[in-house]
Amino acid sequence: MKRDITILTDAELITCIVQKGEADRVMKAAYESGAQGATLYYARGSGVKERMGLLGVAVDAEKEIINIVVSEEQSNRIFDAMYLAGELDTPGKGFIFVTKLDKAGTFIPQEIIEKLGTKQ
Repeated sequence: MKRDITILTDAELITCIVQKGEADRVMKAAYESGAQGATLYYARGSGVKERMGLLGVAVDAEKEIINIVVSEEQSNRIFDAMYLAGELDTPGKGFIFVTKLDKAGTFIPQEIIEKLGTKQ
């Protein structure tokens, strides 16, 4: 059986690091803005308390990290929604960034591939 690999070339990875307990709100905003899925994992920061202590903000070292792969077309909209939901304009709340993915692959239903093919 021949197997085809579907390669995505217009994908970006949004990574958002927030304080423990904040990820649900950020992921909900991403979904409402068009994200199809997310990966959530837990981490522990280091050196955070010392730096943020100078600003008088107590920062927990336990973090939640959200990764979402989106199309370039969706990226700004979902990024903005996550930023606002996470209140990342507040000191010590978190950090968000986008990474361009040169190549990504996953299962995509044939009807979606055909629909995308007609847009080009």
